[in-house]
Amino acid sequence: MMKSVSAFVFKAILVVILSALVFLFVGCSTEQMGETTAQGQIRHQRNIRINQQELMADIDKTMLLDEPSRLTDRRIP
Repeated sequence: MMKSVSAFVFKAILVVILSALVFLFVGCSTEQMGETTAQGQIRHQRNIRINQQELMADIDKTMLLDEPSRLTDRRIP
């Protein structure tokens, strides 16, 4: 019983290590196929800008700044 469990664990570990080696040598490119360096930088800048805008919208919603106050008739900037 113990021998079959240890053999299964050994095989599972072996599969994980071999898979890691395959991905290490084959790799996953961070660039898109057919994308230049300039296009990659533009894509990254756009993602950063969108993430910042979404973060600011979330903060405004949390602090209740996304809609006008009902306490006064004057608009507060």
